[in-house]
Amino acid sequence: MTGRLMLLDTASLYFRAYFGVPDSVKAPDGTPVNAVRGLLDFIDRLVRDHRPEHLVACMDADWRPRWRVELIPTYKAHRVAAEHTGAPDAEEVPDTLAPQVPVIESVLDAVGIARVGVPDYEADDVIGTFTGRATGPVDIVTGDRDLYQLVDDARGVRVLYPVKGVGTLRITDESVLREKYGVDGRGYADLALLRGDPSDGLPGVAGIGEKTAAKLLAEFGDLAGIMAAVDDPRARLTPSQRRRLTEARPYVAVAPKVVRVAGDVPLPEVDTALPSVPRDPAGLAELAARWGLGGSLQRLLDTLGG
Repeated sequence: MTGRLMLLDTASLYFRAYFGVPDSVKAPDGTPVNAVRGLLDFIDRLVRDHRPEHLVACMDADWRPRWRVELIPTYKAHRVAAEHTGAPDAEEVPDTLAPQVPVIESVLDAVGIARVGVPDYEADDVIGTFTGRATGPVDIVTGDRDLYQLVDDARGVRVLYPVKGVGTLRITDESVLREKYGVDGRGYADLALLRGDPSDGLPGVAGIGEKTAAKLLAEFGDLAGIMAAVDDPRARLTPSQRRRLTEARPYVAVAPKVVRVAGDVPLPEVDTALPSVPRDPAGLAELAARWGLGGSLQRLLDTLGG
């Protein structure tokens, strides 16, 4: 794979499309297709504005992997709609969004855009593994700050964070991370681990907020350095910080594996090159007619063909 690779955190984007496009956008049978059409518009704009040569729609084959839950049971627990034995738990998803996800998958497949999800892994892990294997620059499109940990100026890895739709993106490189959080890409996972993240059910270390975490990382280098300082009476930690970090040892011992994206996902062989013509023109025509994809699909096809 050579040339610029764009990796989509697909669920993050279709959730944004769902909430950003009115549900009055419907198929001929009255079914809402706002997430479908919104996502197609997003991809069209991304391709036109950033001209990647490769594109992968990364999927959550398991949005709450069991191996993460075993380490931190609260991980995403508040978002579970139903628990399943031997299968991924069901996530709370708006009633009119859930039926649109299979349509999105079918349309992407018919267009010929690579779509990759791997059992037991989240889209973040797929993105992390593709990023680690890339030989050229990488643009990660996500509304999830967790992926800031992959930002790497030396390798040309940046995050395109949608601020409003995808027309307004915050292009996040290491200078942006240092200005906003006081860390670089490699330090962001440690910052997030210490700070915690209620949206993912990660408790963090009590009393250690974002600014304190950044100061500790600046002082001691990384999480390992901070925990080594806890055992060093000469280290410049306040009594409260030392106590709280000591109490948090069980969490700190397991949290890195939960917070850091996997880089060793067994990816399938897949053609990541952007298609210039649809992979399945007849199937795509049927989908377009059934779901009333209209101008959203046609604009994307025109952009790919151009």
